[in-house]
Amino acid sequence: MTIKPRNHLEHGAMHGRGPSDHPEHTGHGGHGGHGDHAAMFRDRLWWTLALAVPVVVYSEMFQRLLGYAAPRFPGSGWVSPILGTAIFFYGGWPFLSGAVSELRRRQPGMMLLIGLAITVAFIASWATKLGTVDLDFWWELAALIAVMLLGHWLEMRAVGQASGALEALAALLPDQAERVTEQGLETVSLGELRLGDIVLVRPGARVPADGEIMEGSAELDESMVTGESRPVPKSVGDRVVAGTVATDSAIRVRVTAVGEDTALAGIRRLVEEAQQSRSRAQALADRAAAILFYVATSTGIITYIVWSLLGDQRDAIERTVTVLVIACPHALGLAIPLVISISTSLAARSGILVKDRLALERMRLVDVVVFDKTGTLTTGKPSVMDLVAIDGDRDAVLRLAAAVEADSEHPLAKAIVTAAQNLRPILLAKDFRSLTGRGVEANVDGGRVAVAGPSLLRERSLQVPADLVASVKEWQGRGATVLYVLEDDQVVGALALADEIRPESRQAVQELQKLGIEVAMITGDAREVAEAVASALGIDQVFAEVLPENKDQAVADLQSRGKRVAMVGDGVNDAPALARADVGIAIGAGTDVAIESAGVVLVSDDPRAVIDVIRLSQASYRKMIQNLAWATGYNLFALPLAAGVLAWAGVTLAPAVGAILMSISTIVVALNAQLLRRLHLGFEQAETLGRESSLYSVSPAISSNARK
Repeated sequence: MTIKPRNHLEHGAMHGRGPSDHPEHTGHGGHGGHGDHAAMFRDRLWWTLALAVPVVVYSEMFQRLLGYAAPRFPGSGWVSPILGTAIFFYGGWPFLSGAVSELRRRQPGMMLLIGLAITVAFIASWATKLGTVDLDFWWELAALIAVMLLGHWLEMRAVGQASGALEALAALLPDQAERVTEQGLETVSLGELRLGDIVLVRPGARVPADGEIMEGSAELDESMVTGESRPVPKSVGDRVVAGTVATDSAIRVRVTAVGEDTALAGIRRLVEEAQQSRSRAQALADRAAAILFYVATSTGIITYIVWSLLGDQRDAIERTVTVLVIACPHALGLAIPLVISISTSLAARSGILVKDRLALERMRLVDVVVFDKTGTLTTGKPSVMDLVAIDGDRDAVLRLAAAVEADSEHPLAKAIVTAAQNLRPILLAKDFRSLTGRGVEANVDGGRVAVAGPSLLRERSLQVPADLVASVKEWQGRGATVLYVLEDDQVVGALALADEIRPESRQAVQELQKLGIEVAMITGDAREVAEAVASALGIDQVFAEVLPENKDQAVADLQSRGKRVAMVGDGVNDAPALARADVGIAIGAGTDVAIESAGVVLVSDDPRAVIDVIRLSQASYRKMIQNLAWATGYNLFALPLAAGVLAWAGVTLAPAVGAILMSISTIVVALNAQLLRRLHLGFEQAETLGRESSLYSVSPAISSNARK
């Protein structure tokens, strides 16, 4: 799989702010950007906490609150003002600069509210120190900035986890590779590898670049890329991905992609784009923050005016300050970004790449999942699904056919050879000859054996034996390809070959139906073939004999009935349908065009990953709603109390209590988002397809091989 880069979106959109909000935040588009941001907030947090301890200890309001007296020494009264000022400018700088940026853009939001809250607390505290008023907010200021830095550190760290996981994959790439040359083996750096080079991958070593196996076979550990826990058998002609591990045998690989063209690099870019894309839920949080700014400032102004008119200037200032301090929307700011970041990380680690967050959000609403057949529900490769022998010895017929086909490169020939690879004894063919358009023949074990279609039987005036007629008709009715095995111009058996259904497809269909989602299949194959596959899998609706250019019209037809459609495909001709669907999901082994047209990419070929996308969408949405409800609910509850609307009943919200509640709100939102990590994605290995029909009723030898 080679994933081409796309244009990067502005990273700041995810947070509802631009890059200029944080002057220290350089390298947004870089691979280490989120780690740098997290480190910056972490460092400021620790310094702020260190300075905050003496500020809190020497805060007069805090001393009165807890009833103790801090140790006195010359100048001890200046501990809180001096250190509090340092905290304000050092710890609060990201928020102050962000507030200025939002003012310049005339887009008030979270950073402006945070900046407003800490500025009000700072000014009120200095006014108290200078004797203008009697409001000491130094400890609230220190606690407020510390909590904000903690929240942003958690946010940046969570945002960077998906990229960090993939960067860790890149770090697993070997530093060097063993390149095969005419003179032997030479050790080169990865930067020296070129397309077409042959590299040796020893047992236990990692594949240095994307490529195709030219010699040997091995089981490869692809868990770091696809999430598949079991090693995957690979042999000559199979594609391998950089970073995967050859577990048991040495293989020689022809390099087909290096550097930024590898699958791993493409996966990293997709995750970065997912982090940068803007979601509808995030936009909602940004709008809520903007509304909260106007509500908070209006409430603050009204509070000051009302309490001033009531003749209590101290209460007017105190309540106004409290309103502005607790209006700080940090919990709201964390509500969406944390959930999105964690869900993106979970998805990436499970082989699900979310290119468009809106696609992930829409997935929970899907009514119909439309699967392309070939390469999605099926392997896209023919397999021997059944055979019949005149004398009943099916293994003997299969050995004969495999001996003749051993020298052929035709896909049907490879399927027959694969099906017979464990049968003994192995028969050898001589004098192989291709019968163009009709079949192949060779001398096997003293006789002339041919494997051919109906045209050769007609050419040689041969009839299908009565013992085979019923089976052949059933196979043809199911759309299977029928080949006859002839020995000395006598039909001794017949084979049915068909595109093999993935063993995971049945479970994928059943799980979707359990969720109340209709499953449809679309294919250009004949209706008989399509109906056979649909019947085997229990699919609800079939679109057969659909021309490539009309696949998107089938999706549009479903949408015209009020259905919300997810389309799953892997081919170039699936791209329009993927783009047309409410959610386009590309199978990872598919083409670049299909991947570019989709909002979600499945790294593996397992269609069950679609259920994981739905579960992740549902779980993420629940967490977003819970966090938004808590964050906005807290402010709606706290602001009136801070303004003193229930003061007549003796119910007030002191500034200290308001700051504590604000901190608790932020922590609750952060912890609630972290609970999303408990979601388990992935499925156990599906059982082999059942044997409901003769097309899939095969001998044990064929069954064990044809379905690998």
